[in-house]
Amino acid sequence: MITLAAVIDQFQSDFLSEYQSRLRSNQISALHAMKSCRTQLSPVMQVNCADCDYQTFVPHSCGQRNCPHCQHHESQQWIERQVQKQVPADYFMNTFTLPAQLRSLARQHPRLLYSMMFDCAWATLQSFSKNDKQLQGDAGAIAVLHTHSRELNYHPHIHVIMPAAIVDKIKKLWRTKEGKYLFHHKALAKVFRAKMLARMNEEKLPFPKAIPEKWVVDCKFVGAGDKALIYLGRYLYRGVIREQDILSCQNGKVTYRYQDSKTKRYQTKTVSGAKFLWLVLQHVLPKGFRRARNYGFLHPNSKGVIKLIHSLLKFDPTKILRALKVRPAFSCKCCGGAMVVGRRQIPRVEIMFQPLPT
Repeated sequence: MITLAAVIDQFQSDFLSEYQSRLRSNQISALHAMKSCRTQLSPVMQVNCADCDYQTFVPHSCGQRNCPHCQHHESQQWIERQVQKQVPADYFMNTFTLPAQLRSLARQHPRLLYSMMFDCAWATLQSFSKNDKQLQGDAGAIAVLHTHSRELNYHPHIHVIMPAAIVDKIKKLWRTKEGKYLFHHKALAKVFRAKMLARMNEEKLPFPKAIPEKWVVDCKFVGAGDKALIYLGRYLYRGVIREQDILSCQNGKVTYRYQDSKTKRYQTKTVSGAKFLWLVLQHVLPKGFRRARNYGFLHPNSKGVIKLIHSLLKFDPTKILRALKVRPAFSCKCCGGAMVVGRRQIPRVEIMFQPLPT
């Protein structure tokens, strides 16, 4: 398998000479972090067997949230947290897409535009929930920002997973809406567009010459919601491409594959090494920006409400957790016992006299 670190090592100089002027400081930091991920350049941690005297040193992962080589444990933890908040209701995935005419503005002001997308998407869904004849209350939602298409092009959009259910705080009622229809996607798009343009006006952002009248919002039924959460969670902390999808790296070019969203078949694309690194690094988010957010009664501050709903409706979300794959334990090569981390972030120079595992 070709690692992203190996691609960076081979094409970093070409990439920087061509794209240096377009890079932000956090993108350069991400480049250097992913280059050293679990390589001879990274620090190591000492692990000891709990049952025998065996010890070894393991290369550290870089911890960069755009790195496809690590962050698997963080992804699993996020999925578990969200599944524990599941409620007995039909779930829907609403996808709010930023039109192409505004994407250059998003590149210039990513933190502001992405925050606006989150705020306006949630405000739109909250208003529809309060005005819906069957719901008429406060909704709950889990929103995740994606900035890439399957082909790795720049395509900012927000997935919002929400149950067709509300909490009526005044009457203290729990209401649900049954069926595979939640809200009309064209109506959602109109309100989302109006809210985004109003915020742009408030922030005094320059309007492009042509803003489309019709924006795209998709509203899709996703059953109990667990599969949609697992899908989003798996791509939340692992960057924009899996390393097994990097097929070749030779003659100054990189070939990778992606799944076509319409045909569901895999397609391949070949670009220069520098171009490939730009396709990956253009999706690095501003430092500290949260790309996953919870709203309404699914907010972390509403744990008491969730527990009450589970108790009153006798709903146990842990049944779904049992079906998730458990993270494999790090076992001892000598006796098979559990390995325990002793020290972290040890510089390579301290253990150069000891052999490292390949």
